[in-house]
Amino acid sequence: MSSDLVIVYHRQPYEEVEVNGKTELRENKSPNGIVPTLKSFFGAVDHGAWIAWKLAEDPANPDFEQVIEVEDDHGKYSVSRLPLSAHQVKQFYHVTSKEAFWPILHGFRERYNYDPVDWPNFREVNWAFAEAAAAEAAEGAMIWVHDYNLWLVPSYLRKMRPDLRIAFFHHTPFPSADMFNILPWRKEIIESLLQCDVVGFHIPRYAANFVSAASSLLDVEVLRRELVSEDMIFEGTALTERRVPTLLSWEDREIGVSVAPVGVDVDYITECGNDPVNIERAKRIAAEMGDGKLILSVGRTDYTKGGVEQLDSFERLLEKTPELIGKVRLMHVSVSANRNMSAYNEIQNDIEAAAGRINGRFGTLAWQPVTLISRAIPFSDLVAYYRAADVAWITPLADGMNLVAKEYVASRVDGDGVLVLSEFAGAAVEMGSAVIANPFSHRSMDEAILTALNMPEEERRARMKLLRDAVSRRDIKAWGDQLEAEFSALKAAQRRRTFHSAYQRGA
Repeated sequence: MSSDLVIVYHRQPYEEVEVNGKTELRENKSPNGIVPTLKSFFGAVDHGAWIAWKLAEDPANPDFEQVIEVEDDHGKYSVSRLPLSAHQVKQFYHVTSKEAFWPILHGFRERYNYDPVDWPNFREVNWAFAEAAAAEAAEGAMIWVHDYNLWLVPSYLRKMRPDLRIAFFHHTPFPSADMFNILPWRKEIIESLLQCDVVGFHIPRYAANFVSAASSLLDVEVLRRELVSEDMIFEGTALTERRVPTLLSWEDREIGVSVAPVGVDVDYITECGNDPVNIERAKRIAAEMGDGKLILSVGRTDYTKGGVEQLDSFERLLEKTPELIGKVRLMHVSVSANRNMSAYNEIQNDIEAAAGRINGRFGTLAWQPVTLISRAIPFSDLVAYYRAADVAWITPLADGMNLVAKEYVASRVDGDGVLVLSEFAGAAVEMGSAVIANPFSHRSMDEAILTALNMPEEERRARMKLLRDAVSRRDIKAWGDQLEAEFSALKAAQRRRTFHSAYQRGA
């Protein structure tokens, strides 16, 4: 059955679980709610489809079931799984996406390596995604492509199916033109994105950077700029913009530029925060701390997350403020990712070395300053720690949004707690009531965490109220509602163009 909406995303829209030798599909329970929110769009169309990839020992195996029909809480929809070999996955994802694109997107040019990139393979995989989407799409359907590893899909789709409406959403930062243009494939990528009807970003800075890069490579005209809403402008944050381009023109096409900060599922997290089991867990954690204070840091093991810099700051804190020894503990959750990549193994080793050094210097038999956890914590358990933590310390060196900061705030149904947030996280433009830190500055980092630990209750609660208002205002539902409105506007514009063309032909 042809689909009115096709979502193109590298992740499958469910979790595959082996039960008694059979594979079961289960709802993804991620608290940030992106996958469930994307699937919720299927409720507004007669039929939807989802395009993802799946590792296959033999992609040419005729028994591989590429298209399956799924029925869950969001209705019935098709899932097209592209069979990719281990070599294709390594080249497409681990090499091209993670070794070439990822460092440039986050401003780490010293980690950029394009020598091993197999660009024909990247094109081939993106073509396969586009082909699958085109095969599923009804006449005039909406195709919604997600993230940088599918940069070339819009261009291929436009060639295959000029009737389609194409939207793209970027879940990472988009760098400045000087940084982006390091990529040797820069023009091909930008030309592809300009085949979209709308290109979406988390915050105005990333949208402005995209337009700057496009204008440096092509004759792109900015047709409209708009003022950024006041609740996304905070003095003292590095990523603030006051105007944002929202409409471009290139080769007789108009391209919308959208800004939609992704949020978390506030209702679900609030429910977890109010769960009596989690409240009791939080009380037990607080009782274990006694008069001491708990700092919580949660992130992936990635050089962009600033884990080593944060641990170094904590070490300086204990050196300069010896009265805190035995009185404050850092629970550092750094979940290992991409274990088979040397860059991430290096960061994991550095984090472990820093934590061990701090514990060796300052720890006693009765007290260890750093608790390092390198595995994923079930979200219900994590909420208890969010509730118990006096401070959440979230200081990435670069981050597209950072939903952990929003999870912490949404969990604090008690209205207490302090968030220390990097000014280089996209979330900072919405969450200026946090204690803002510059992770590249020793003084800024050290003063921020000390300020958080010493903050009086009245100020803590005043800041947390503003933060909770911001997180509730732009939760995952608001993100979905905004994009749904933009898609409806695109559909109306398409109808007007079709009517106008028919009228001209009739005349």
